[in-house]
This record gives sequence, C-alpha cells and structure tokens, in this order.
Amino acid sequence: MADGSSSVFIGPDVANTPPADVPRPLTIAWFHCFSGIAGDMAMGSLIDAGADLAEVRNLCERLPVGGWALEAEPVMRTGIGGVKVHVLAQPSTVVRTAAHIAALVEEARLPDRVRRRALATFHALAVAEGRLHRRPPEQVHFHEVGGIDAIIDVVGTCAALELLGIDEIYASPVANGIGMVRSAHGLIPNPAPAVVELLKGAPTYSLDVALELTTPTGAALLSALATDWGPMPRMTIAASGFGAGTAELGDRPNLTQVVIGERDAALEAGQPVVLLEVNVDDVTGEQLAHTIAALLEAGAHDAWITPIIMKKGRPASTVSALADPSVAGQIATVLTRETGSFGVRGQTIERWPLSRLVEVVDVEGLPLRVKVGGGRIKVEHDDAALAARRTGLPLREIVARAEAAWRRRGTENPTEVPPYIHGEEHRHDHDHSHAGDDAPRAGQVGSESGNQAEHELIVPTPIRSTPEPGTSVDPEPDDDAG
Repeated sequence: MADGSSSVFIGPDVANTPPADVPRPLTIAWFHCFSGIAGDMAMGSLIDAGADLAEVRNLCERLPVGGWALEAEPVMRTGIGGVKVHVLAQPSTVVRTAAHIAALVEEARLPDRVRRRALATFHALAVAEGRLHRRPPEQVHFHEVGGIDAIIDVVGTCAALELLGIDEIYASPVANGIGMVRSAHGLIPNPAPAVVELLKGAPTYSLDVALELTTPTGAALLSALATDWGPMPRMTIAASGFGAGTAELGDRPNLTQVVIGERDAALEAGQPVVLLEVNVDDVTGEQLAHTIAALLEAGAHDAWITPIIMKKGRPASTVSALADPSVAGQIATVLTRETGSFGVRGQTIERWPLSRLVEVVDVEGLPLRVKVGGGRIKVEHDDAALAARRTGLPLREIVARAEAAWRRRGTENPTEVPPYIHGEEHRHDHDHSHAGDDAPRAGQVGSESGNQAEHELIVPTPIRSTPEPGTSVDPEPDDDAG
C-alpha cells in the first residue's frame, strides 16, 4: 500500500504514452459528448464498440476490493441502440482518500497503460476537488467518486481502451445540463463545480436539460486522457459504439458515442518556425561567418548562407536563419546588426522534426557521442577527431569503431539523459549550439544539417574536462536526419 504521498499519482502528460513497439498509424478514439459523458457511459460505448465485457471484468477484478459485479445490457435511447453498464455494489459508508484509491490501483498489477490512465484520471479528480475544498490533492476525501461503482467505471473504461488498442483519445465539445443537482454535500449547481474545474480549457456548453449530463468521473476521464478537443479527427473508421445513461431525455438520445479508427496518415500540422533572411553584397566572408555564429548563439535553430546574383550582376549572399517564433525578434536584430542590412524579410513556415537519440560509446577509453535515428548512426565529428589525435588512429577507424561499439551494445543500456517533454518549448539557456537542426535548401552553402528532434535527448556537455585548443564540445552540424 502507498504511504499517502502524492508520488503515487501519474500526471496526465504521460497517461497515454503508447508502448515503444506500437505500430504506426496509431489507433485513436473520439468521444462524441452530445449528451454529456459519465464513467459508465464511456465504458458502455467502448464495450458496444467491441471491448470484451468478460476481459474488462477480469482486469477490474485485480483491484483489491470486493462486493461488486459488472454487467451490461443492450438498450434503446430515442431509436439508437447502445450498451448500458451496471456496476452493482453493496452499500458502504467508506469514504476513501485520493491516496487510498491510487494505492488500490497500484496494488492491482494492471497493464501499465491501464494503470497510468486510471491514476491520471483519479489525479485529475483529486486536483479539482483539492482546489474546490482548499486541500492538497492526496488528502482529498472522495464521496461519490470514491465509491466502488466510480472506481470500477474508471478502471473499466481504461481497461476497455487497452483491450481496443487505443493509443490516443480525442473528444468533442462537452454538453452539460442546467439547474441544481444533489450531492453528498447537498444541493450544488449543475454542472457540478468539480466538472467545471475539470473542463477548464475544454470546449463545453449547456443544454436546457435539468439533469446532470456530465459527471465528475466522465469529465475526469476526458480531462486526464484527451489529447485534443473538437470535431472528429481525420481517421479511417474501424468501429463505433454508444454508451447509455440512465435517464430518458425526451427527444434527445441519452448516449455518449465513441468512434474508433486509425489516424489518417496524411501529413499533420508541423512545428511553426520563422524563416528570416537578408540579402547583402557588401559583407566579407569573415563577417558572414561571424554572423552565422552570432545567430546560432542568439538561439536560432539553424543559419546558413546562399550565394546569389543581385541587380547589376553583383555577386551577393542571402543570410538565412530559422528560429522559434518566441525568439524571432532577437534573431532579426542580430541579422541587421551583424550584416548592416536596412531590413529583414520573414515568413512563418512549418517543420517536421524526426526523433533521434544521443548516446555515448567508448573507443580506446575515450567517450564519443553518437546520434541514432532514422535507421542511421552518426558519430559526432569533433569527438571522433579529438580521439583520432589522442590515439594516433585514422579518423575513419575511430568512426568505424564507435559505430561498431554502439551496434554491439544496441539499445539495452541507453544513456540516462533528460528528454524534452512533449509540448514544452525548447529552451535557449543552454550551452550547446543549434547548428545542424534543419537542412539548407538545395544550392545553399553553409552548415549541412539534420532536423531538430521533437523528443531530442541531450547528453550533458562537455564530455571532456579539458578541450584542446581549437576544438568545441558542441555537436558539429552534419547531414544526417537524426
């Protein structure tokens, strides 16, 4: 059992992380919440879409709690068939804390992604309730959502998602009711304060229905697990299902719909970047080289020079820099200051960085960094050149040995280095160069480079305590895509 510390929770940022061997394209699920969503409705929709009820029940039975049964029946709601889930539990006066529920989930030995998703859902509930009741999340006492039925609703939904192989979850705008509803604390506004707190940042709206259409459990599942909100994403549909609520809503079907399919392989939106350029015909080669270094130092993803012919047949150069929109202003300032140009032109474009891994291998007792990605291995030139000088071996021999060392080791013991978290901006307060992040276009000269990784792993530098004169600890730009 857990000791009650908040460390038992897993945050929503990792809840949907697919296993390393998940094939592409990913399988996604989109919840259409036109009449709201509750935990039993979410689970019912997934069972209607093909999740095996017996397997869902078997996974829930791993929880160290008894006195419940899980059943499902086909029902009709306004002419549409769906599945109504029933969690039958003995009445209990037990009030569980968030830490207690998290410990139950940890003890159950659920499949990893089921565990992470369930913990993320209860964590979202605990944070929302904690803000409302002014208490730390792990000390929150759950009432309705701490009952056996709510626990089974959450774990059962996460189990059904896993049985269907769902990698990412999306949701429509969420419908809510109006008026007042009764809770363990008495009458509260509808939607419940916890629902409003959980749906912060999500598109939502109210219907003229005096019933609780979206419950805290349903809102928590979406808050913790949804990757994005809006219309149904591009996909090739494989299955769909409807989960039914208890009440009849007149001419509105009291259902939550789920649509499941493979994410469309069409190119998705890339990472926005700003391309800034100046044309100059009166700058020396030394000044141009200094400008490139200054742009990279200022935080540009990449910088390069393209030879051009300007008016009157004058040979000239285009100095280009690729930068995050947040630093575009300072990059433009560097361009004009260092080149003397009277202006800068720019445009916002997109890029699609590929993932790469940076590891360290040992050659003749010296550490060499290798970049691995896109089916390639690339040894950092500066490291290899330094090792060649120190050992007297040819550079090509050092490179061959480093590549062989990585192949022997494989990926069993990767270097433990901190990854950038998805969605976090790449910081520019570090001491390594961005040269090599994005390749120049055909015909350009300057740094040859690969793409900056969206989940780049950075090995701390320097790798040697005393660099030799004229050497750099920064990775040199290269032509690899990893």
